[in-house]
Amino acid sequence: MSMKILVTGAAGFIGAALCERLLKEGLQVVGLDNLNPYYPLALKQHRLTRLEALAGQCVAAPGNARRLGSFRFVKLDLVEREALRTLMQEEEFDVVINLAAQAGVRHSITQPFDYVDSNLVGFVNLLEACRGTAPSHLLYASSSSVYGDDTRQPLQESQAGVRPLSLYAATKRSNELMAYSYAHLYGLPVTGLRFFTVYGARGRPDMAPLRFARKLLADEVIDVYNHGQMARDFTHVSDIVEGIYRLMHLPPTQEVNAAPSRVLNLGRGEPIALGNFINGLEAALGVPARKRLLPMQPGDVERTWADISTLETLTGFRPSVSLATGLEELAEWAQQYPSLLRETDDEQLPRVRCPDEAGVAAGGHSGRMTKAGMSAMTALAFSSGTLLKA
Repeated sequence: MSMKILVTGAAGFIGAALCERLLKEGLQVVGLDNLNPYYPLALKQHRLTRLEALAGQCVAAPGNARRLGSFRFVKLDLVEREALRTLMQEEEFDVVINLAAQAGVRHSITQPFDYVDSNLVGFVNLLEACRGTAPSHLLYASSSSVYGDDTRQPLQESQAGVRPLSLYAATKRSNELMAYSYAHLYGLPVTGLRFFTVYGARGRPDMAPLRFARKLLADEVIDVYNHGQMARDFTHVSDIVEGIYRLMHLPPTQEVNAAPSRVLNLGRGEPIALGNFINGLEAALGVPARKRLLPMQPGDVERTWADISTLETLTGFRPSVSLATGLEELAEWAQQYPSLLRETDDEQLPRVRCPDEAGVAAGGHSGRMTKAGMSAMTALAFSSGTLLKA
């Protein structure tokens, strides 16, 4: 019988992509999500519809009787302690992968209790449910935001986050400490995954990649913070999923005087200047960007860069999807489903005008690029070693 996996946050960006991979591997998947309206539910339903369709298909090549795994969706919030415990006891999952969380740095500033409920209370409820059912491995989403303003780059797992710049980051670091305590007390094998700026088709509309895509397609000005002087370790969702899948089968073991707990970076291991990313998205969409250069947002950092040597040693895997390839896929999906790019409530809030913002002009021009213009932009975006300003 195939493994039975619980994926929380199954209607989310990474969760849905992971469920697709698990189904293709022939596993039994139960996907849990509370379907909260942080961003439009149409996008979450779009992901679930894909999963339900995939679950009923046969992927067999001629002469191969192997079928896709099974998928069942359960609408449940992790704060519902008893319902969660009942589900865990009835299903007896082999592996639990917790990707459910209230995400977003800016939202944590305006709605802090959403993070306390989902990321703290909900996570403790899940740990307790795991204590009672003893899955072979609990993997959970942390975040690169736990590193805060640490300027030592690339960021290594040993650099414990002691200066979180947002409540969201603080809750993620708290998850790591909570998980360690359960590993120590009860021998529960746990792996925390510090994700670095995940992007791709069917992504979150509150994150820069889809937000930029939506605004470019609508010929709207995009806000570029810290005047473009930023870099991110942009990681395609398929690389994130591959990393989770490989680690799923490698639970940490109990060592003498050490709990079966670890935290790993999961990123591409290559910071990309924000200007390069925008240029690449322009090329993929065939639309020039008009930019409004703004000061740094509260809770943000200038650069992220993952040291992924531990991940590579454990799994033999190194994320490899290029920015050009990832943006082409994102652009194709965004152009096919523009209605799913709708903004979040946070984006609809009035933007506070900063003192040094006055007089900033939006660069670029409206209209589609010519083929020659697109080729030139592509060359600029992906030329080796070039770091362009926004």
